[in-house]
Amino acid sequence: MSASALMEFDPSVYDRWRRSRLGRITDTLEQDLLLELIGPVAGSRTLDVGCGDGQLAFALAKAGASVSAIDTNARMLEAARQRLEAEAVEGRFVEANAEALPFDTASFDLVTAVTVLCFVNRPDRALAEMARVLKSGGQLVIGELGRYSIWAFWRRLRGWLGHPTWRSANFRSAAELRDLATGVGLAVQTTKAAVFYPPLGWAAALLAPVDRWLGRRLVCGGAFLVLVATKPIEE
Repeated sequence: MSASALMEFDPSVYDRWRRSRLGRITDTLEQDLLLELIGPVAGSRTLDVGCGDGQLAFALAKAGASVSAIDTNARMLEAARQRLEAEAVEGRFVEANAEALPFDTASFDLVTAVTVLCFVNRPDRALAEMARVLKSGGQLVIGELGRYSIWAFWRRLRGWLGHPTWRSANFRSAAELRDLATGVGLAVQTTKAAVFYPPLGWAAALLAPVDRWLGRRLVCGGAFLVLVATKPIEE
């Protein structure tokens, strides 16, 4: 997706998605997997790249992290800021691009990026920037849309039909994500998946109870992939 298209994305899209049965169930599975793999964050300095309306940033701040967050979309940043303020949770929000992070080298213990690489022009550059701002021994957690899933086929079809969100999105396999991470000097710890059902509300309700079981055993076929990597400790 072009930068201009991302800047036009409206926060109300997230609201409508989460109010639907499919969105509510899927969002919960994805968020639970992210938080499980991120682990304890109390006292850590955390950066959420491409924060959207602040759902993950809020969860991390509520868990005790000192959170900074960036997005290219000013309306998303305002929605995220309001989300945290409504719960009296602190966070720092900056309008910025993932390919040029406005932070000092080795500033953060944890960097997260959810559905960011599929939309940026230079994913390698974005990952290099995330690795740069990580402290030695710090953790990077990426959530991305898997290439080999029914959802990816559905999204590609919608893109071919002209849907602005999916027209230029790039979906990646777990192996491709690992290659991107190792290419910027990070050590991959694990890759997990979620959302193995088709994009239908009844299917989500029926199969969500077994989705976590599948995610512990499979990566291929998952619509949502989470990669965890660390920055090697400097000798």
